[in-house]
Amino acid sequence: MNFELTEEQKDIRKAAREFAEGEIADVAKEYDRDEIYPRDIIKKAAQLGFIGIYIPEEYGGAGLGFLDDVIVAEEFSRVDPGIALSLFSTTFGCTTLLAVGSEEQKQKYIPPLCSGEKIAGIAITDPDAGSDVAGAVSTKAVLDGDEWIINGSKTFITNGSVADYLLVMCVTDPDATSIHRRHSTFIVETDRPGFEAERCEGKMGIRASDTADLTFSDLRVPKENLIGERGEGFKNIMYFFDRSRLEIAAQGLGLAQGAFEKTIDHIKKREIFGKPVAAFQVNQFKVAEMATKIEAARTLLYRAALSIDENRIDPKLVAMAKWNAARVGVEVVDEAVQMHGGYGYINEYDVERFYRAAKVIEIYEGTKEVEKVIISRAILGDVCR
Repeated sequence: MNFELTEEQKDIRKAAREFAEGEIADVAKEYDRDEIYPRDIIKKAAQLGFIGIYIPEEYGGAGLGFLDDVIVAEEFSRVDPGIALSLFSTTFGCTTLLAVGSEEQKQKYIPPLCSGEKIAGIAITDPDAGSDVAGAVSTKAVLDGDEWIINGSKTFITNGSVADYLLVMCVTDPDATSIHRRHSTFIVETDRPGFEAERCEGKMGIRASDTADLTFSDLRVPKENLIGERGEGFKNIMYFFDRSRLEIAAQGLGLAQGAFEKTIDHIKKREIFGKPVAAFQVNQFKVAEMATKIEAARTLLYRAALSIDENRIDPKLVAMAKWNAARVGVEVVDEAVQMHGGYGYINEYDVERFYRAAKVIEIYEGTKEVEKVIISRAILGDVCR
């Protein structure tokens, strides 16, 4: 068992860190304060090959592994979790397209994302659904000749108001015997009549990313916009989650690493009672705990990402990695603010922004409670049902 990154992966980490420090660090506060979606940074990242790292070269990607993608997401999040999300979410849904999309769909929709020309998103959550993806989704698609007519609404959709197209989960077979066979997934271009998006403003954190509420009113898409088979929408979405959750875990890990580094720098320089804050054993113990949590989270995350690259994905392991990294992000940045004292509570210091960003990682792409359900059911089996 080898825990070392390859030389290529080390180079990728170095390049991602240099990009984040050079292109993200100086504008992070401004973009967070003014809720600016970073289109300019996305285009620069695409030019350097950071967008669509896991996507095969034949579709415009770098043709690397999912572990490489996670490493880049971690490094970007280390500098700013909000801009990082905007960068790695531009290809949201591509994992599903690559798995079950037609060749025509792949050739049409994926390359413009990798080049930074287009933005994608995936619309799953209905206003009254939340974590109940299988049972409470009410957005419907009805077949009418050669077109599907979509009616309904979605909420808290990443890239909802900036995406050029979205993968939308709809009920197509409400009377199906299995609740998991009621849904299908469609590509919806956002310039179609009947589509409306209202951006969610005033978020607590990750304010440089776009989140929106969507409405579909008699929106029509051609039959060829169905992704995969009818009735396999839930399966398609779970396939997406088993990968996107690791990118979100990388966001939590990177956030923790960034807050940790800021804290080390601060407590070495800041003095109290005539000594550096770092000289007090209570803070030394905190540093030891923070560092250990980060390293443990990184090991678990990388192991889960590697399982995807080796085509032996384990949803339990993914859930563990996402829940744990989110928890570590919250706990580490909480200590980071505490160790900054009053300075950690003002926006001049990055840990304040990280603190606001951390909490949502325990909520989106599967709440921490949902992740624990997945883990416990995998261990205990039918007794949990």
